[in-house]
Amino acid sequence: MDEVGVNGSHPSAGDRAFPAFHAARCGGLGELKGRLTECRACPRLVAWREEVAATKRAAFRDWEYWGRPVPGFGPHDAPLAVIGLAPAAHGGNRTGRMFTGDASGDFLFSALHAVGLASRPTATTADDGLELYGVRVTSPVHCAPPANKPTPVERDTCRPWLTTEITLLDPRAIVVLGAFGWQALLPVLADAGWQLPRPRPRFTHGAVVTLQRAEPAEAVRSKDDGARATTRELHLIGCYHPSQRNTFTGRLTSPMLIALLQQAADYAGLRTRDVKGMDG
Repeated sequence: MDEVGVNGSHPSAGDRAFPAFHAARCGGLGELKGRLTECRACPRLVAWREEVAATKRAAFRDWEYWGRPVPGFGPHDAPLAVIGLAPAAHGGNRTGRMFTGDASGDFLFSALHAVGLASRPTATTADDGLELYGVRVTSPVHCAPPANKPTPVERDTCRPWLTTEITLLDPRAIVVLGAFGWQALLPVLADAGWQLPRPRPRFTHGAVVTLQRAEPAEAVRSKDDGARATTRELHLIGCYHPSQRNTFTGRLTSPMLIALLQQAADYAGLRTRDVKGMDG
């Protein structure tokens, strides 16, 4: 029987308990998307995303903004995940798809396309035909935050959605875009049973941390017909966020991102296209 809230009923969309209660009960990523897009658990984020959707930016005055939580995007069985920060106010909050409609997304999808993991180099609308191959893009916070800065409470309230998404996806490698995503993801991985080193690994661009998890549920038969546990590995790769501040200053260049995505794809068992003639 389902648990109930303190008032004897399931938490409503505006209750802080809504993500934790419903995310854990989702049996697939489609169901997760449906519940996630109903969420109104963080009053500040709800007010901001809806204010932006109502006032709009002049360049998008004819748009009907999405103005809701933005779900992850990509195949439900992708062996590679890319974790960002949160939707942009006039990007994902407008289009309803992660990294779609803003400069950061153009930078990311251009690199994914260059290595053969995306069908096109740009992302403009949720129905533009873009497909990702073996890659799923998501974030620790699913609503656009003011000044792109979620509070720790908002991050923690939203965490169950990411925990369930990563658990259901069960990727072999994860690229984390920026320190915020890195710090938000580590507790998610710990909750999923991955053994984190102590002290916890720090974010740096190009950092690679290999985590292990015992898999007793996926026991294999030995010669004596007994069962033995297996061990899974997960490769966590740090990458500077493709924000305009980072890309305009050259802190993150296209060759840097392409090289890192190729490395991550290799860990995930994905084939990529050779990209030659790129200066580091």
